[in-house]
Amino acid sequence: MESKTQTKKEIEIQKKVKEFLGTFNSTLPSTMELEYEGFYRRGFFLTKKRYAVIENGKIIAKGLELVRRDWAPIAKQTQENILEAILKEGNINKAVKIIGKNLKKIKSGNVNLEDLVIHTQITKKLSEYKQIGPHVIAAKKMEEKGMEIGKGTIIRYVIKKGKGSISQRAVPYEFSEDVVYDADYYINNQVLPAVSRIMESLGYTKEDLANLATNEKQQSLDDFF
Repeated sequence: MESKTQTKKEIEIQKKVKEFLGTFNSTLPSTMELEYEGFYRRGFFLTKKRYAVIENGKIIAKGLELVRRDWAPIAKQTQENILEAILKEGNINKAVKIIGKNLKKIKSGNVNLEDLVIHTQITKKLSEYKQIGPHVIAAKKMEEKGMEIGKGTIIRYVIKKGKGSISQRAVPYEFSEDVVYDADYYINNQVLPAVSRIMESLGYTKEDLANLATNEKQQSLDDFF
């Protein structure tokens, strides 16, 4: 666990940075100023607006799945846990094991449905939707049950196992008590996209990560480290 107490070296670095800002800003027009935002021991940048950094033991994320509500909790939690392993501990091996553990849990069917719920907001009348996504199908099923759905309604749904398109298999969470979830959907469309954005830059392909769901591949990766 990273200590919240700053080291002498870190304090010296911050002092030098602030001295630099003072010197640099004195050369800029009066309407411009470079600001000091923070000191981050480690950081992970996917794009300018999608990144995660750690400051005083706390992860600050922008644009990643863990701060968005339209991703299932299992995907957001897995991404957050591997970021903690990488940014707090510098432990890539631990991040790999976290992914493997969660993929296996999903595949086994032992994930609670509340950890699989996807939240999406209805932005217009259901009749106005030309592309019928899972949230629209779920919303229509809710209307059939007598529930009022309108612009601004937050739809909570899970994807059940079965035949047909993903959209057709969307079930409102309110009526999902006996639902068997689609493990492949949550692995391939939720967890893997969330973690591969980070792990690919560390040398892992999406296929490598998908194979962590099997004991054989997990063992070979452990041996590699």
